[in-house]
Amino acid sequence: MTQHSRDTPQFYLTAPSPCPYLPDRSERKVFTHLVGEKAGELNDLLTHGGFRRSQSIAYRPACDQCRACVSVRVIADEFQLSRGARRVLARNADIAGSLRAATPTSEQYSIFRAYLDQRHRHGGMADMTVLDYAMMVEDSHVETRIIEYRRRGTDGGDNRRGDLVGVALTDVLSDGLSMVYSFFDPSEQHRSFGTFMILDHISRARQLGLPYVYLGYWIEGSRKMDYKGRFLPQQRLAPTGWLRVDADGETQHETRE
Repeated sequence: MTQHSRDTPQFYLTAPSPCPYLPDRSERKVFTHLVGEKAGELNDLLTHGGFRRSQSIAYRPACDQCRACVSVRVIADEFQLSRGARRVLARNADIAGSLRAATPTSEQYSIFRAYLDQRHRHGGMADMTVLDYAMMVEDSHVETRIIEYRRRGTDGGDNRRGDLVGVALTDVLSDGLSMVYSFFDPSEQHRSFGTFMILDHISRARQLGLPYVYLGYWIEGSRKMDYKGRFLPQQRLAPTGWLRVDADGETQHETRE
């Protein structure tokens, strides 16, 4: 393969398959490979255009008659904690997040396996082995990090050897953090850990001076994805560009890149 072909993206279209989010619908995706020296730049550009990353693949929905999947990004600096969000933070005050290199471990996979078996046993990732998990974490040509969430030490400090509770695989973009995939110990579901990890990413984006946290696709009417619409203000990608949705959930205006 020549350097030119590695740095020039070629796009492909998948065959129709059952939609995992909305009943009685099919999905198609357009995708390209993220390889070569310009993989990071390309990932940035495609993420701005509504793509998501999975290993060395960038993809976005390309369904024939459906536009339900909407890319969303939280405006980190303007996000205000609701009462519910404050309760989630208080519930997880004993948890500390540690930013690490994207290196898979058997401890992570144990949590990942339990998470899939409990919450997504019929999903497309249900049969992933430890080698598949390692590929998901390591097969990246862009700046990727792992955030491990562990219980703090009894003295209130960060105990990195405390029990692992959750993990987030996160890309660092030029304008934000993109949450590629996250999972947690299903026995800890009372913590609202998915919400907690998003709140933590918003805080980290602020600390890094990054304006956005990319959450992937919001799908109105999908129980799996509808929660992403609660993190306001946010921007949602429309055919005309990114539209701002304020905390009242009503005011929208176009935001150009």
